[in-house]
Amino acid sequence: MAIKTSNRINASFSMSSMTDLVFLLLIFFMITSTLVSPNALKLLLPQANNQTAAKPATTVSITRDIHYYIETDPVEFSDLERQLQLKLMDEDDPTISLHIDKSVPVEYMTKVMVIAKNNKWKLILATAPEK
Repeated sequence: MAIKTSNRINASFSMSSMTDLVFLLLIFFMITSTLVSPNALKLLLPQANNQTAAKPATTVSITRDIHYYIETDPVEFSDLERQLQLKLMDEDDPTISLHIDKSVPVEYMTKVMVIAKNNKWKLILATAPEK
C-alpha cells in the first residue's frame, strides 16, 4: 500500500505584488521630487569654495536678461526696495540671499547691495560649489 501526500510545493512565483510595490515607489518618488525645490529659478551661479550657514529671510534673483525676482515673483527694479521693505518688515535680523547669473554685469549686483546697505540688511551672495 503506497502512501501519497496531498501537500505539493508550488514552485511558481507571483510578480504581481512586486510590480505593485515598484509602481507605488515610482509614484512616491515622482511626487517628492517635485517638492524638493519649488521656488527655484534656473541661474548659473559663480563658483566658490566657502559656503555660509546663515538662513536668509528672502532671496533676490537677477536673471541673465536682467529681470529681478523676489523669491519667484518678478519685480521691477524701481519697486524692488519697497517690496523688500514690506517683506522684511517683521524680521529681527533681516538677511537677503542674492542669486545672480554669472553673465550679469557687476553694476546690477552693486545696485542691490546699495539697497541692502541703505536699509542695514545683511546680504549673502549665493554661489555654486567649485568642482
